[in-house]
Amino acid sequence: MLKEFREFAFKGNLVDLAVGVIIGAAFSKVVSSLVNDILMPPLGLLLGKVDFSNLFINLGDRDYQTLSQAKAAGAPTINYGLFINHLIDFLIVAFAMFLIIRQINRIRRTEEEEKVPGKTCEFCFSEVHPDASRCPHCTSYIGLAPR
Repeated sequence: MLKEFREFAFKGNLVDLAVGVIIGAAFSKVVSSLVNDILMPPLGLLLGKVDFSNLFINLGDRDYQTLSQAKAAGAPTINYGLFINHLIDFLIVAFAMFLIIRQINRIRRTEEEEKVPGKTCEFCFSEVHPDASRCPHCTSYIGLAPR
C-alpha cells in the first residue's frame, strides 16, 4: 500500500497539480494586489474619493465611520465594497485564464492541422503516409500497380 501511495504521490499528474495550485495562489495574490493597490484607488478618486474597501451597510443600531470600527464593535455589516473588490479580482483572473486557455487551444489546433492524415495498408493494416506507394512495414504496393 505504501508503494502504491508513493507511485500515486510522485506521478507527474499529481506533482503538476500541486505546482499549478501553488502558482495559482501566487497569481491570486498578485491580482488582488493589482485590484486593491493599483486599480481601485484611482477608480475611487474618479468617483469622488470613495474607498471601496470601506463601503458597507451597517445593520446594527449604532453608527460607525469605518468598517474596521464596526468589526471591532462586532456590529453586523454588509460589506459591498469588499464584494466589489473581490468581483473585480474574479473578473481579472477569469479573463487571464480565458486568454491562457485560448492560446492552448490555438496551439492544439495548429498541431492537429500539421498532422497529415495517413492511409492504411490493405495488407498489414499499418498507417502509411498518404504519398507513399509502398508500405514501409510489409513492402506491399499501396493503391498502385507494381512498376
